[in-house]
Amino acid sequence: MPSNYTGACKPGSFKAFAGNTKCSKCPPHSSSHDQAATVCHCDKSFFRALKDPSTMACTRPPSAPRNVVSLINDTALFLQWMPPRDSGDRKDLTYNVLCQRCDTADSGLTQCEPCEPDLRFIPKALGLTGTSVAILEYAVHANYTFHVEALNGVSGLGVAARSLANITVNTHQAGPALVGVVRKDWATENSIALSWEQVEQPPADIVDYEVKYYEREQEQLSYSSTRTRTASVVVTGLRPSTVYVFHVRTRTTAGFTAYSPNFEFSTAAEDPDVADQGQVLVMVTASVGGFSLLVILTLFLLITGRCQGYIKARMKSEEKRRTRFHSGHVPFSGIKTYVDPDTYEDPTQAVEEFAKEIDPSYICIERVIGAGEFGEVCSGRLRLPGRMDVPVAIKTLKGGYSEQQRRDFLREASIMGQFCCTNIIRLEGVVTNSRPVMIVVEYMENGALDSFLRSRDGQFTVLQLVDMLRGITVGMTYLSDMGYVHRDLAARNILVDKNLVCKVSDFGMSRVLEDDSEAAYTATGGKIPIRWTAPEAIAYGKFSSASDVWSYGIVMWEVMSYGERPYWEMSNQDVILSIEEGYRLPAPMGCPVTLHQLMLHCWQKEAGQRPNFTDVLSFLDKLIINPGSLLTLANDAQSLTDSPEDLPDYPLFISIGDWLDSIKMSQYKNNFLAAGYTTLDSISTMNTDDIRRIGICLIGHQRRIISSIQSLRLQLHHIQQNGFQV
Repeated sequence: MPSNYTGACKPGSFKAFAGNTKCSKCPPHSSSHDQAATVCHCDKSFFRALKDPSTMACTRPPSAPRNVVSLINDTALFLQWMPPRDSGDRKDLTYNVLCQRCDTADSGLTQCEPCEPDLRFIPKALGLTGTSVAILEYAVHANYTFHVEALNGVSGLGVAARSLANITVNTHQAGPALVGVVRKDWATENSIALSWEQVEQPPADIVDYEVKYYEREQEQLSYSSTRTRTASVVVTGLRPSTVYVFHVRTRTTAGFTAYSPNFEFSTAAEDPDVADQGQVLVMVTASVGGFSLLVILTLFLLITGRCQGYIKARMKSEEKRRTRFHSGHVPFSGIKTYVDPDTYEDPTQAVEEFAKEIDPSYICIERVIGAGEFGEVCSGRLRLPGRMDVPVAIKTLKGGYSEQQRRDFLREASIMGQFCCTNIIRLEGVVTNSRPVMIVVEYMENGALDSFLRSRDGQFTVLQLVDMLRGITVGMTYLSDMGYVHRDLAARNILVDKNLVCKVSDFGMSRVLEDDSEAAYTATGGKIPIRWTAPEAIAYGKFSSASDVWSYGIVMWEVMSYGERPYWEMSNQDVILSIEEGYRLPAPMGCPVTLHQLMLHCWQKEAGQRPNFTDVLSFLDKLIINPGSLLTLANDAQSLTDSPEDLPDYPLFISIGDWLDSIKMSQYKNNFLAAGYTTLDSISTMNTDDIRRIGICLIGHQRRIISSIQSLRLQLHHIQQNGFQV
């Protein structure tokens, strides 16, 4: 017998494997009562998971979560809770959120059933590792009971009751009553106009309405939806002679209402006269030999190459049309493809294809509100038969125009007419058969975003500004999915309606910007808005969705600075050189650090490293759902990261003079020196009151200096982290 043989293990110890190894003491909450034990059995109410080794202590299920609270914020219901007091001595703690909707019957008994399936939990309902969840699309005037369950690796192995914490939430305060009767105002072969009224005055502000619809024969197997800010909508892309089912619900600042009852309406039948006219035309053409003539002419044009562009555009257009009306539903984003009007041999064909002709007698011009590139811009009303008056903006083409000017003017309409998105300016139609030639679009009461923000400096919450940015992102995501590159995305080209909905406009960037004060000639021979344009587009004329993302980052800066001019009074050449050297705009005053980080991400030098608009939209949605992430401001010294790799590459300054020169504010050098601010470190501690105290009174100059001080803090923090001396 070997000398190191220890014999059989005594009670209270075990040996997992036979051999000349020592016995081990039983792990906590386990024991062995016999000699020669190979495993220690768990004590009562303690367990091992299947994957737990025998050397691991026995554990138990967690106790229930604590202090579950609810909060209705914006369009979500938030639940938060504290971890259980007893985790069961395990680290693999997760949570499930279970939902019941309970209503009191006429008999007085409360009946509960599982919540509606379209209730959305973000990030999810089961397997949560955090202690909070957001619930979207809940109904108002309802009682929800949420059960928050704590679990770990040994939950379910015992017979103990589940570890649940319960909370009942009454959503009576979460929005208005149901939508009233939905009416059909008019219908065509491919569209239906609807309107409705609220049953009662809502206790919360209405954000918008969601209209859900599907073909009756589909039995909701496939449905589409659209949103509108007003209590009316025109649903397009429908099939002729088809019955559709509609129901509407309201979204308020507190949440969604339940859907209205179903309403069924039919589209109009196809006009047989159109088919008859087509048949007559074919017969007449055949009788005079027109078909042969058409073939000869087509062959001639193909040889000369003159009709190639037209055929290409027409094929794209027909393909787009088939996609649009497939299954009777408006296609989802990304299915439709933008057709460049320049691919048509005759641009007039593009206008006829994508823009509706309006009888000028239906247009009532009320007043001039501005001047456009081609003529005056007026406000007025569109009075279509059988439809309520619609406020519109009318662009007119001034007299004495050339045919090329007429084509350039109408080109924007042929572009706008291809878009259908709540955050893209809507084209009502055009007037081309009489003078003046007009483009009619929806009226945006608050005008351009940059001037709107300048006139309301500091009046909005950060969450409201983020919501504006989200609207712009939705519009740009739509355009990007269609394959359209805007090229001139800027706050001046974003329009704002009375409900603060932001819509992308101005689709004429391909024209030469002769009269644009923001434009400058580039190496490529074109004229583009330098301050908003990506470096590769300035240097090489490479416009893409990625260059639009760069421009979007500048728009973000404009919004968060309430309409400040990007790069202030720097010349266009200085802007180009500064960007090439790595300079990026600092965070505006009061800007959350998360938003400035997103701006910097949009301003990556390499286009392939920038986010796409879908990524930006997802990021903003997360910020809105978790508004606490917007509380940390970029100028908060405590928010600075200790990782130099995460800091933007700002240029280094050696003296106060260098710093002021870089922001074109050298006239204030003596103000700083006279007040005792002689080092960059002392300047980095200054705030707005300090700036005002040393005699800088212009608000715009105060802001520019404070914004630059924030970037200076980042620079100094970087230096300190790396052990340098200023």
